Amino acid sequence: MKLFTLNASRAFGERVAQHLECRPAEHEEREFEDGEHKTRPLEPVRGQDVYVLQSLHGGTGQPVDQRLCRLLFLLGAVRDAGAARVTAVVPYLAYARKDRRTQPRDPVTSRYLAQLLEAMGIDAVMSLEVHNLAAFQNAFRCTSHALNTHRLFAEAVVARAGDGPVVIVSPDPGGVKRAQGLQEMVQRLSGREVGLGFVEKRRSGGLVRGNALVGDVAGASVWIVDDLISTGGTLLRAVEACQRQGARAIHALAAHGLFTGDPAPLLSSPALNRVFITDTVPADRVPPGPLRQRVEVLSAAPLFAEAIRRLHTNGSLTDLLYGPA
Repeated sequence: MKLFTLNASRAFGERVAQHLECRPAEHEEREFEDGEHKTRPLEPVRGQDVYVLQSLHGGTGQPVDQRLCRLLFLLGAVRDAGAARVTAVVPYLAYARKDRRTQPRDPVTSRYLAQLLEAMGIDAVMSLEVHNLAAFQNAFRCTSHALNTHRLFAEAVVARAGDGPVVIVSPDPGGVKRAQGLQEMVQRLSGREVGLGFVEKRRSGGLVRGNALVGDVAGASVWIVDDLISTGGTLLRAVEACQRQGARAIHALAAHGLFTGDPAPLLSSPALNRVFITDTVPADRVPPGPLRQRVEVLSAAPLFAEAIRRLHTNGSLTDLLYGPA
């Protein structure tokens, strides 16, 4: 088995390799004077089980499309070099939110991204907390492995919720299945009943409306779970809805902390106790100081390492994600 991690995701890839008790395989990323670049493996891969890791978020360093291009080139290079099996490991999958047409002639960008990856000859793709699980699975013709944060976040909830009622809340109706999965895992790990709720959300003409809360959160420790935090507006609406209904404490959980807008309105809200994210996207858009202190990072590297180990040895991902602790 070989694990390649591109330079833009080197820190996360090295954490995954450490848990796999291996080192990242050597590769080259070369820049040319005209702005072109190339990537290639510097180690033999013929007949091997190869994993290529790159998280497709923007931010400092490289924009999303350049990260994607480098990932595609290295996937194609290891396939051409004779790898027996090639898996694209994409902790954060860009363009996944555009998975259906909402206006005439809209692109279905998640499907186009899948076609690009498959054109490189990959056998499988792995990602964490994709925006829409059904759309992710249907976009790819190759094997798709969708990891989730249920166990990772459930352990955080159980350790910090304290006594009294606990309620898991989705900030919109589309995330109810994700919230339900976390609810069930918290119940399994804690042996206690856990409530479930969601906040109304309607989008029209670029404006988001609706703030009705379905579920009883009065006097409860509330944990709002989503796949990502972008501008933070959706999450802030959910926090305020839970506060109006008398929540005792409010925390937020999101796999990917993009923080593309100003994080201050969300992170400075007195109603919000703390935000938990994973390290699939560095939290460098949150400035150091009081705002950063309200963000806690839980590493997803052990989860990816164990998933890769099980794929390599034909183990069960279902047991990893849903089985007993």
